[in-house]
Amino acid sequence: MLSLLKTPSSGRKRGKPLLGVGAALWSAALFALWQSTASAAGDGVELPPPSTNLPASSTADTQTAVLAGGCFWGMEAVFQHLDGVSDVVSGYSGGDSSTASYRATSSGRTGHAEAVQITYDPQTISYAKLLQVYFSVAHDSTQLNRQGPDVGPQYRSAIFYANDRQQAMAEAYIAQLGEAGVFEKPIVTQVDPLSAFYPAEAYHQNFAYRNPNHRYIVVHDWPKVDNLQRLFADIYRDTPVIVATK
Repeated sequence: MLSLLKTPSSGRKRGKPLLGVGAALWSAALFALWQSTASAAGDGVELPPPSTNLPASSTADTQTAVLAGGCFWGMEAVFQHLDGVSDVVSGYSGGDSSTASYRATSSGRTGHAEAVQITYDPQTISYAKLLQVYFSVAHDSTQLNRQGPDVGPQYRSAIFYANDRQQAMAEAYIAQLGEAGVFEKPIVTQVDPLSAFYPAEAYHQNFAYRNPNHRYIVVHDWPKVDNLQRLFADIYRDTPVIVATK
């Protein structure tokens, strides 16, 4: 299954070991599939901003948002390039601590989704703007339990809200986009309460920037960052926020 193509040891995509001509054919077929599904995450769309916004924060305290939309490598890379964002951590949400690992989550049976926890300054960037970026360029919200070649509920589109205001904003924006008919297919993004967020293994953090020529990153994730710069030039930052890892 293509959802199991990232190895816990190195983060590289894996398949059944093959040799000789068979390996070459498998590689060519897999790359063709990557190319055929790249447009789902790579086109980007200019969506209207949420018509309902959260009040601006009156304090200097940072806030967090937890979003899921396919492989966390690309989600992380996108939000690392936003002004006002101070940290983006790849991890797992939706399950419990006993299964909060890449190996367990990859089974698709833990309840977890690959997600990112975004720490941001609400005086610089709003939760509404994060959602606009999320739906515009970070992933395809019309794909059910998958993103491109990654298949399974661990790759689902989901917003994990931390409070009533985040829930109201997420639900209102999904309804707004649905009524506007901005996508050809229905939005399938889940809006669920945040019970916990568990950081992923260190080798997953900053993956795109440590592996800029990785074929998966080149095909699926750099186009998202390019679209972010094109569609959100006013909040795009050239230098990404890098997660501190041990």
